[in-house]
Amino acid sequence: MDNAQMSFDWNRGRAFLATAEHGSLSAAARALSLTQPTLSRQVAGLEQDLGVLLFDRVGKTLQLTDAGRDMLDHFKRMGAAAERISLAASGRSTSVEGHVSISASDVTAALLLPETLALLRHTAPGITVEVVASNALSDLRRREADIAIRHVRPTQHDLTAKLLFQTRAHCYAAQSYAEEYGLPHSIADFARARMIGYGEPAQMLPQIAALKLPLTTANFVHWSESGVVGWEMVRHGLGMGLMSETLGARTTGVVPVLPDLVPEMIFPTWLVAHRELHSNPRIRLVFDFLADHLPR
Repeated sequence: MDNAQMSFDWNRGRAFLATAEHGSLSAAARALSLTQPTLSRQVAGLEQDLGVLLFDRVGKTLQLTDAGRDMLDHFKRMGAAAERISLAASGRSTSVEGHVSISASDVTAALLLPETLALLRHTAPGITVEVVASNALSDLRRREADIAIRHVRPTQHDLTAKLLFQTRAHCYAAQSYAEEYGLPHSIADFARARMIGYGEPAQMLPQIAALKLPLTTANFVHWSESGVVGWEMVRHGLGMGLMSETLGARTTGVVPVLPDLVPEMIFPTWLVAHRELHSNPRIRLVFDFLADHLPR
């Protein structure tokens, strides 16, 4: 380990981080603008330096080993530190000025993004930010926004994307709902549940089919196209509703319902921008800051 520490190459650490975030060598190579063989050699070199296997190959994807998961947080912190050093050395965090627009769902825009923008204000006081709160996908190629926070990976080649994290979603209920209606004790009990929908119930049912709950449109007693409004209805005990574990854990007065029995819904969070970000200092600065500080 002493020799590994002495010969440590941060390029290998970056290769490991990108591969862990993107799940494949090819995607990681594209993100770092490297060839796949080069990136593969860097990951293999890091494994040799550390004396551990970081990835298992499963089909066409790579999955972190236990050792890889243990190392991931350490390398994330190293990556964030390297970025801060770069910012401090160039002085760009305080000198870059201008306007940046960020598109995000109304839930992310209202309940998660503001605390990150508060930190950004101190790091880059010359940057002004417009938040486009929309549950529709903004067209970055037509400059409807500079940066987008999405739950789907873009397919356009002129966009660049970074997988920030994957979030579990649970069904939540407020204490007031539990007191008035009682909580389900089994999957079958969901047939009598009062549910909150995010959009028309008939459109929502196919989206949650993987949960295999005995729900019909009759279960959805209230709904809204707005995720913020829907979550507020859950919080006030009007019905049970789905929400990310990130926000559910931050909301007082709500509890997950049968988390060990209801199958998990897992959805990714992608940070997306036009490839212009690589040559635009203010967009790149905000993009990297969101990647480091957006609540998990």
